[in-house]
Amino acid sequence: MAKLYLLLAALLGATGVILGAFGAHGLRDKVAENLLEAYKTGVHYQMIHALALLGVALLIQQWGARASLATAGALFALGILLFSGSLYGLTFGGPRWLGPVTPLGGLMMIGGWVALFVAALNYSR
Repeated sequence: MAKLYLLLAALLGATGVILGAFGAHGLRDKVAENLLEAYKTGVHYQMIHALALLGVALLIQQWGARASLATAGALFALGILLFSGSLYGLTFGGPRWLGPVTPLGGLMMIGGWVALFVAALNYSR
């Protein structure tokens, strides 16, 4: 599980940098300002949660596999996919049903932080 989350963190971190650079240089005069801001928000949350996923991978390596850590990692990864992915899709003219997907991704990210909190509460050497 730690290796999977480490691989996902690296992939999501790298793509976050690529997407951020593309947004700064390739989208500036191509999409409306509100869409560009939504895109930037997607990149920002992707990067934060890629780092959170890295932290989960390291904690699993240190503390061992725990259900709450596995849940946190899964929720962070799915949250990125739904939250950031829906914002990217909307930026590029995706279907309107992507709009309600964004808050679902946000809820998953929040759930990941709650699961990490539970893991910390239950931690003992």
